Parts: sequence; C-alpha cells; structure tokens
Amino acid sequence: MDLLVTMLVPLIMAGVALYAMARRVDVYDALVQGAGEGLGVLLRIVPSLVALLTAVYMLRASGALELAAQALSPLLSALGIPPETVALLLVRPVSGSAALGVGAELITAYGPDSLVGRTAAVMLGSTETTFYTIAVYFGAAGIAKTRYAVPAALCADLAGFLAAAWAVRVVFY
Repeated sequence: MDLLVTMLVPLIMAGVALYAMARRVDVYDALVQGAGEGLGVLLRIVPSLVALLTAVYMLRASGALELAAQALSPLLSALGIPPETVALLLVRPVSGSAALGVGAELITAYGPDSLVGRTAAVMLGSTETTFYTIAVYFGAAGIAKTRYAVPAALCADLAGFLAAAWAVRVVFY
C-alpha cells in the first residue's frame, strides 16, 4: 500500500503522457503553451494582489485595525463573537497570510484551548480571503465589474464568522 501511495503521482503523470501519445498530442508543446498562458494570467493578476497586500500592511502598521477593533467590540460581544478576534474578522477577507499572522498572535496570547484561540482557529478554517479570491479569479477571467459577487461573498464571510463562534461555544463550552 505504501508503494502505491508513493508512486501515485508518477503513475498519474505517466498515464497522462501515454494517453497524450496515443492521441498523437505533442506533450511538450502543450506544456509550453499552457505555461505561457499561465504567465499571461499571472501578469494580469499581480497588480491587484500587490495593491491588496500593500493596503493590508498599511492598515495594520497605522493602527487603524486596532481602532476598528475598539469600535466594533460591543457589537461583537452582543453577537457572541470574542471581541479579541476583531482584527481577524477585518483582515481575513483581505489577506490570508495576514489573517494567519493575526490568528497565530491570538493563539499565542490566549492559548490554543481558550475560547479566543479556538474561535480564531475555526474562523480561519471556515472563511475565505474574499478580496484575494475575487482579484485572482475575476482578474484571470478578465472581468472588471464584480457586481453582486463582493457583497454576497462578504455576507458568506459574516455567516462563517458567526457560525464559527457559535460552533465553538456549542462544542467546547
């Protein structure tokens, strides 16, 4: 069984190559053409991603995230969300790496078995980096107007945050 698992990827690659040869497809040319198209997509996506990550780091460095945390704290408490997670709520839709950093800070400060630590971990697993995903997929498809995609995705993130806080309270407390 271990040998099969170890050889799974090479066997799949060999199978695809043999299938392509049987259909008389120039595998190398197809690979080069696909790589070229991938670079074109990358060139369309990179400016959006650079702007997005720059904005996140500027907000974090300026202290704006901490001010927002203080302002939203009463509302979050009423919703059952630990107020300490507000930075995670604000950063998660924008940047996955920044959200992981905030989550790691919360877990380090409050402990992995605390309400805050568990809620942060579940929030990280149950929500998406909305703006990153929209920038990547809409940029790759060449779509400029997102119309209802952003509000719908942010509503889904809010539902994920609320469900995460609720699930942690129900399962662990």
